[in-house]
Amino acid sequence: MMSETAETAETTEVTGASGGVGVAGTSGLTADGPDSFAVQIADQVESFTVAVAEVAKGDDPDSAVPYLLLQVSQLLLAGGRLGAYEDIVPEERYEPDTGPEPDMDELREQLGALLAPVDVYSEVFDPYVPRSTPVAARISDDLADIVSDLRHGMAHYRAGRVTEALWWWQFSYLTNWGPTASATLRALQSLVAHVRLDTPLAELDGLDTDSDAEDGDLERQAGRVMAAELASPLGLKPES
Repeated sequence: MMSETAETAETTEVTGASGGVGVAGTSGLTADGPDSFAVQIADQVESFTVAVAEVAKGDDPDSAVPYLLLQVSQLLLAGGRLGAYEDIVPEERYEPDTGPEPDMDELREQLGALLAPVDVYSEVFDPYVPRSTPVAARISDDLADIVSDLRHGMAHYRAGRVTEALWWWQFSYLTNWGPTASATLRALQSLVAHVRLDTPLAELDGLDTDSDAEDGDLERQAGRVMAAELASPLGLKPES
């Protein structure tokens, strides 16, 4: 991937979201200790990717949904810090090659099988577009796409290109994995709320990402899924 960026940038001190002073620029962002901004973001990224891979193995399906809710919430904290941080400018005009992109198909399929009853949900892509039509999305697709973005930045980080990694994580947070994680969090939170409050889910009516749109509405095929039916396999128990 070749991304054109500014060739030079002045080093600027900024106050980060956590209240500390961070440094943005061509040489100010370094992994110089456990308390550095770069190290903290990289640790949160690594924690998320490892956690999702562990969930996808299916060894503990009873805790999958609440654990994913926790992990996505924590990742969005890192994203919020990146979003609040001053624009990070990489040191090189073009993004260095990170090699082949990781294959996310296995992770996507594992998550899809694990979350099959509730994988598909509806989402409005941009809440600021008037009268937006909801579209179908999959939690499994979302998580795999997020991990792909994060691993791309991690390739830079592990190669010692710390500023490049932070630039990529910040840029992709604003353009891709941030909105995707936000939508995923909303879906997971809604699912947990339905189950905890013992509220049946509405009919899915065949909602699927492969369905064709007709007159602005997506046909649905999956039938009714009730929260009570999801509680046991997903480890969620409604309040008694």
